[in-house]
Amino acid sequence: FSFGDDIGAGKVLATKIKYNLAAEFSEFIKKGKLIIGICNGFQVLVKLGILPGFNGNYDRQEVTLTFNDSGRFEDRWVCLKINQKSKCIWTRGIERLYLPARHGEGKFVSREEKIRERLISQNRIVAQYMDDKGNLAGYPWNPNGSELNIAGICDETGRIFGLMPHPEAFLFPQNHPRWTREKIQEGEGLKIFKNAINFVKNKL
Repeated sequence: FSFGDDIGAGKVLATKIKYNLAAEFSEFIKKGKLIIGICNGFQVLVKLGILPGFNGNYDRQEVTLTFNDSGRFEDRWVCLKINQKSKCIWTRGIERLYLPARHGEGKFVSREEKIRERLISQNRIVAQYMDDKGNLAGYPWNPNGSELNIAGICDETGRIFGLMPHPEAFLFPQNHPRWTREKIQEGEGLKIFKNAINFVKNKL
């Protein structure tokens, strides 16, 4: 956790980037590069205002990630429903994911109702917490109490993606708690990074 999350998850790192690397980040985005923020990285992206980035405005904070409703750190595996209408490059061809979530401040909150409406209408909500039957559900399936069960969102281009659960923590079969019983061949999180590689090969 960057700077120990001492004054809020990702807040200090977001502030340091804003006042020291804002021009570099802006140029990187303008060039159409890929950005992924996982867990603390997602928290940094929303506090910088890079996500959701409405109307190409990447420096206005519209949402945040705050303390879990449970009031404690949550460490559990979660089921994610992936929005098939989303432009997100990272999740192409993926319908659902099973990934570990490990955070104390993962509750997604919007500044106002209009923000939530735009997230829905523009298909910016990439991933939502669901139960094992595919239904959006409350705790413990939604480990933090996020609005609309939001686990991840993207910008309008689909190139910038923020996600609270950890795809990088499920790259290999052995990462899964039941890998021997379920005969898992590949970590589900690997799909996300394969999509990024394919995009870079074909577009950049």
